[in-house]
Amino acid sequence: MYLSINGKLVTENEAVISPFDHGYMYGLGAFETLRVYDGHPFLWNDHMERLREALQALNITYDLDNQKAWMETKRLLRRNQWRNAYIRFNISAGIGGIGLQTEAYQQPTVIIYGKPLPKDGPYNEKKLVLLQTTRNTPEGTSRIKSHHYLNSVLGKRELQHPLTEEGLFLTQEGYVSEGTVSNVFWTKNQILYTPSLSTGILNGITRQFVMMAAKQSGLIVEEGEFTVQDIASADEIFLTNSIQEIVPVSNFLDKAYPGATGMHVQALLFFYHSNRCERWSMRDE
Repeated sequence: MYLSINGKLVTENEAVISPFDHGYMYGLGAFETLRVYDGHPFLWNDHMERLREALQALNITYDLDNQKAWMETKRLLRRNQWRNAYIRFNISAGIGGIGLQTEAYQQPTVIIYGKPLPKDGPYNEKKLVLLQTTRNTPEGTSRIKSHHYLNSVLGKRELQHPLTEEGLFLTQEGYVSEGTVSNVFWTKNQILYTPSLSTGILNGITRQFVMMAAKQSGLIVEEGEFTVQDIASADEIFLTNSIQEIVPVSNFLDKAYPGATGMHVQALLFFYHSNRCERWSMRDE
């Protein structure tokens, strides 16, 4: 497998970063993960915009040009002979001294890598498990997709079957927040519910796309601070992230849910699949 490091294609055995990179030393780095379908990056511009906002929050100076970034990614795809793939576009602070730095980072480390994926699926149902670990609050004003993942790792360690289960975090106040690597949705009486950003969740790109799709299909979408009882009383529950797409939930708190047979899950998956090789952005018409 080949990776791109600062524009140079190298094998995974050749890939190195400095031990003084502050992305390694202090977790000062951000990334986006997305899927490429038949050579097309789904919602690329939205992912790059969120990455740009994260870099600003981390005080990392980098001229992130959407088209140039895609050209570099496409070069990596061609070298690996991938048409359908998981891509991680990672930017860390770059080399600094020992000690915390307050001035802006001017020479970040840019790494693009990934792995091949099937064009479709797998569309596996999952069991949703309520975690004892609570969702930590963002270290800044809002949650960014940064290198800080200990909270999610601790949550995932609670799962007995991590391949077929997803953990659900509550906030310290007891409100539903998100999964270890996903946003959570549920429907009841033709209304689509999802936790609001006030709970400290990541504003997932697929989360935003699903909310847009639901509104276009006539569903009412409500964001808010919800309890476990609210989600447990749902008609359907599903999870979203950019790699697993839309994941139906078949069981939560020992209660069965429609899972993949759910009417709203099927409708949203159809909309997703109808757009994944066309949309560079949610603003595309």
